[in-house]
Amino acid sequence: MSQMGSTSPARTSRTATAGLGLALVAAALMLGGYVSVSTAGLNIEIGFMLFLAGVALGFIALAVSVVGLWRTRMASGRNRAWAGIIVSGLIIVPMAPQIMAAFSVPPIHDITTDTENPPKFVDILPLRADAPNTADYGGETVAELQKTAYPGIKPMILSAPPSEAFAKAQKIIDARGWTVAGEDADAGRIEATAVTKNMRFKDDVVIRITPEGDGSRIDMRSVSRFGQSDLGVNAKRITEFLKDMEASQIPPS
Repeated sequence: MSQMGSTSPARTSRTATAGLGLALVAAALMLGGYVSVSTAGLNIEIGFMLFLAGVALGFIALAVSVVGLWRTRMASGRNRAWAGIIVSGLIIVPMAPQIMAAFSVPPIHDITTDTENPPKFVDILPLRADAPNTADYGGETVAELQKTAYPGIKPMILSAPPSEAFAKAQKIIDARGWTVAGEDADAGRIEATAVTKNMRFKDDVVIRITPEGDGSRIDMRSVSRFGQSDLGVNAKRITEFLKDMEASQIPPS
């Protein structure tokens, strides 16, 4: 019995060591995937899969580390368990908002103010030639999912004439740092690319400005080049842009 007792602490500390090891591997996968995607150093799909694998392994590492902390009585083993918990936490905690968003929004990445006649891309199409997501609109299925999740995404009517609205849209795009891919003042179309802050994903935007009485109608579409779900980013982009357009109106005297 004494022999079994003398080996038990070493055996239980292996769980803590395994948890820390998994956490370090998870961190390496996540960091490697992030760098690959954000710097375009690797195929975006492979890089993102590495990133997701790191996040998933982080959860496993956390569970193993917690078990190791519970089972281990040796100081060195407990220290390794705590290290595994901390490293896993550094992986999981920053991802919590994205994980929650993934379950709270529909799995779509194409949002528009006009689901019946979405603004079409022209100049940006060559830039999306190798993108995993097509620029073709997904039809009624996508439209219904959008209407349920984002009922406030609708066309905007401005009192300003189309030429003035076009100039205002240009200024807002410039202020947001989007890269303009093409402009057609006669058609009232502006196309640009926005880059997300975290993973540096590229989302494409097309704005359509048409006459509406004495004013203008503003339609907008924002489409991700990669990813089944945009985690609500495209809807937020449209909402914020239209708010800026509305705020730019000169109130009547």
